[in-house]
Amino acid sequence: MEYSDFKEKKPVNAPLVENIKKKDAPFTCKPTPAFIGAAWTALFIGMISYCIGLWNVGMELNEKGYYFTILLFGLFSVVSVQKSVRDRLEGIPVTDMYYGISWFTTIASILLLVIGLWNAELELSEKGFYGMSFLLSLFAAVAVQKNTRDVKFMERKLVDDE
Repeated sequence: MEYSDFKEKKPVNAPLVENIKKKDAPFTCKPTPAFIGAAWTALFIGMISYCIGLWNVGMELNEKGYYFTILLFGLFSVVSVQKSVRDRLEGIPVTDMYYGISWFTTIASILLLVIGLWNAELELSEKGFYGMSFLLSLFAAVAVQKNTRDVKFMERKLVDDE
């Protein structure tokens, strides 16, 4: 085979690449049930692990409340960021103020956890446990929100096409 033979072949995902290059190309990728299940499983594992750790740790109740509030604050913040980013991609108006606040609160929640753990009288392994279960929860919340949006988008598209 000559070099020109390779040059003429298109990659297997050529239609996807072409759609990505077009700015107004329709979204056509529905998440698989396995990915949806994995995202929800990761979210529950992260949140439940974090909460069980809080339940069993020898902290004052106000400290436990601080860490639990940081978890809720972080989850809400990352869902808000994902929604803002997705809305902008779909052409739904999102103010710069809301977009900026979403990012600020996400970063603030992570920093508040880091500062709290830095100053906590916990073993290093416990600090790592809380940090990792917190980040797993945040990542999984973004994935769950994305999957929810994708599924709803595909359902609306099917109804509109009929």
